Amino acid sequence: MTKEESMKVVILCGGQGTRLREETEFKPKPMVEIGGRPILWHIMKIYSFFGFNDFILCLGYKGEKIKEYFLNYQTSRNDFTIDLGHSSKITYHGRSERNRWKITLADTGIENQTGARLKLIERYVDTPDFMVTYGDGVANIAINKLVHFHQKHGKTATVTGVRPPSRFGELLIKDDRVVDFNEKPAISGGYINGGFFVFNKKIFQYLSKNANCALERDPLVKLSGAGQLMVYCHQEFWQCMDTYRDLQFLERCWQEQKIPWKIWND
Repeated sequence: MTKEESMKVVILCGGQGTRLREETEFKPKPMVEIGGRPILWHIMKIYSFFGFNDFILCLGYKGEKIKEYFLNYQTSRNDFTIDLGHSSKITYHGRSERNRWKITLADTGIENQTGARLKLIERYVDTPDFMVTYGDGVANIAINKLVHFHQKHGKTATVTGVRPPSRFGELLIKDDRVVDFNEKPAISGGYINGGFFVFNKKIFQYLSKNANCALERDPLVKLSGAGQLMVYCHQEFWQCMDTYRDLQFLERCWQEQKIPWKIWND
């Protein structure tokens, strides 16, 4: 494993997903399925394709559902034999997945905003740089190029800029540097915050455990004002699962086998 591949990948999984209430009344949004798999699984497969397999999941709303999913990951998808006479040895039968994931599942509270959730997992980040993304967005993004871009410019933070219909934090860009971060503008014509962040550990200096600390507000605004927030412009596919219509679109992509974010082979 290279130094880069040992970087942690933090996925924000704690929101209540109120605009997708048809699905999230009984499960957290990252567990809503596309093609029979949670969108969280799809996101993890994107990172894993590039060799990043060490994940930290920031849990909140119905986080126990995510814990149950991974605790039962093998048994739910395979026949198995359990030998109760040998310390409950389990032998799985069937096609083995090639995922070599190490997953830390961290309870970061029900009501906490994204910045507070990140601050609460600081103790699990043991490398100078680490990655962060939301648990509801997929893209055919080249993670290796994103990491290289971040490490080359040497600033504290990198956000991936995308160009879907505007309803997220807009980025005003000059020479790859974010000169203004405008959270959820009324009118947008440029790049928006698509997640897929890379941070230096200095980011924790901008965060607090206060429940109202939202990454997208003061922390990123202050970083952009200090010239420490850069943008990696992703020109290709990106899609969040913010509404039921978004879910239908992603499911239709899967069923029609037109899946831009499926960059892995298995």
